[in-house]
Amino acid sequence: MKNTIGNLFTVTLFGESHGEAIGVVLDGVPAGIEINQELFEHQMFLRKPKGTISTQRHETDEVKMISGIFENKTTGAPCCMLIENKDQHSKDYSKIKDIARPSHADYAANMKYNGYQDYRGGGHFSGRLTAPLVAAGAIAIQLLQSKGITMGTHVLQLHDIQDDAFSSNLNQCKEQIDRINQLEFALINEDKKDEMIQRIDDARMNLDAVGGVLETCVMGMPAGVGEPAFDSIESRLSHALFSIGAVKGVEFGLGFGFKDKMASEVNDEFEVVDDVIVTKTNNNGGINGGITNGMPLLFKTVVKPTASISRHQNSVNFKTNENVDLVIQGRHDPAIIHRARVVVDSMTAITLVDCLIERYGIVWFQGGQQ
Repeated sequence: MKNTIGNLFTVTLFGESHGEAIGVVLDGVPAGIEINQELFEHQMFLRKPKGTISTQRHETDEVKMISGIFENKTTGAPCCMLIENKDQHSKDYSKIKDIARPSHADYAANMKYNGYQDYRGGGHFSGRLTAPLVAAGAIAIQLLQSKGITMGTHVLQLHDIQDDAFSSNLNQCKEQIDRINQLEFALINEDKKDEMIQRIDDARMNLDAVGGVLETCVMGMPAGVGEPAFDSIESRLSHALFSIGAVKGVEFGLGFGFKDKMASEVNDEFEVVDDVIVTKTNNNGGINGGITNGMPLLFKTVVKPTASISRHQNSVNFKTNENVDLVIQGRHDPAIIHRARVVVDSMTAITLVDCLIERYGIVWFQGGQQ
């Protein structure tokens, strides 16, 4: 089982949903970076469940800095962060440990690990493991901010309800990013909030769940970052985003919208504005040839409906090889998309820091702290 991502700035994930603790080890962290505790706690807060539209499992998610940070600054050694699990209800899973929950990893994990996997709450495959990713992402986001790189993710679509897209005006887009990063339920058009929350609550009352689409914008990335083939910015980001368990689709810029357009309609023409080379449109999402072109990185991420629902479903007992009826008990999210937005930001930041260190070296970030 491989649990590490990154080349020079690496993240290793460990722990299980109902184990004693979960955590992450960050290696390749520049030394001397002061930890912004307020930003760190804010990112962890954005991931936490809230109200009836989220799971009723409420963990404190207090992050313990085990190593790599001394006197609130990074030392350059591996940074290990630990989050204790304190609100597990493992008995909810003992009766279905040999039953494959639809759209979960139970059966696939059983086949890969020969039945030795921790089945409680999905074990290592649980969305609970996104908590340490957000902790790691909080450090990566701070590194990017030190170089003037900012990002934000909002719920572009929940079920069939649409939010507004990021503005093509760069100043307006920057304002949108700053604003949504402060919101618990990230929307550009906040008039859609009540309708979306009601849709999630309706799904909960009907023992069901909903998914949707997140839209992410990254501003301030310098041109020339990325590789032309196998380590393109698209492939590196996709690798990271698809490591988030509920993600089932990623598209950059216009994405699948290119399919019915002519080149003359969607080519991003270049121009010079205030001595800076930019493109008039951004249909390619800030990437040409797998390399950043200096325009905002724009991409969308599809988040599937939460797989755990309390309706009767058909399944199998993979130990006895029999068909069974299944009703899942426990505490589950009727939607996770509003919580997943900070996970997408975290994985994006982790990936971009790694790419930037490859391009400019680790001292580039250290210089940003001086």
